[in-house]
Amino acid sequence: MDKKNNKIISRILIPIYFLIGILLVAELVLIILKVPSYLIPKPTEVIKYLIINFSSLTKHFLITFLESFLGFLLGSVIGFVVAIIFAHNSTVERGLYPYAIALKTTPIVAIAPLLVLWFGNGLVSKVVTVSIICFFPVLVNVARGLKNVDYEIMDMFKSLNATKWQIFYKLRLPNSLPLFFSALKIGTSLAVIGAVVGEFAGANSGLGFLVLISSYRLETIPMFAAIFLSTLIGLILFLTVSMIEKKLSYWEKRDE
Repeated sequence: MDKKNNKIISRILIPIYFLIGILLVAELVLIILKVPSYLIPKPTEVIKYLIINFSSLTKHFLITFLESFLGFLLGSVIGFVVAIIFAHNSTVERGLYPYAIALKTTPIVAIAPLLVLWFGNGLVSKVVTVSIICFFPVLVNVARGLKNVDYEIMDMFKSLNATKWQIFYKLRLPNSLPLFFSALKIGTSLAVIGAVVGEFAGANSGLGFLVLISSYRLETIPMFAAIFLSTLIGLILFLTVSMIEKKLSYWEKRDE
């Protein structure tokens, strides 16, 4: 029980204490230096804005969250499936991998306006934008995990006449899970970036839209509020992936 309480303190309370301390220091520094709010607003001003405009901000938050989550899910699933194909067919991998790299190296900022043109400025274009940016990390990590298995264990499976499905399910898949979840954690932050960039390219709602409008009007307080909520989305997705990883990768040795 004591160990469990210590984990709760170290993983939840200590980061919260640090956040409160950082906000207090920032508040004092901004007051002492007399920095105007149109440059950098005080944390208390941003918190006040979040409370007063809670209902309208919730709408923008949920839209960006939905775009990030659906795009993250779609990109991860496609990346996982393509990685399985690559791991089992080297010809397909050699043929398609260069195009996957080309897609990765193309700036998402350049692609987003085209996606808005093709799919409109609604949900679909943002989901596609997010899925593109989340696709490559999952593809690379899962393909590596599926292929880099212990050859001695592989020989043992084959000597026992294991089918390809049994080798995949009991050897390749568990071997790829650590790298898969590492890619998912990277994708949680990329998903929010993709959603916000997509909203920059064309939208009439969402946190990215709010940031864009606020920048035009030089309203830094709503801009900081939208940035904070965007960060919150990434944090929620990251913690969700971490919880799922803990449940599925239960055999891994973890620090107590």
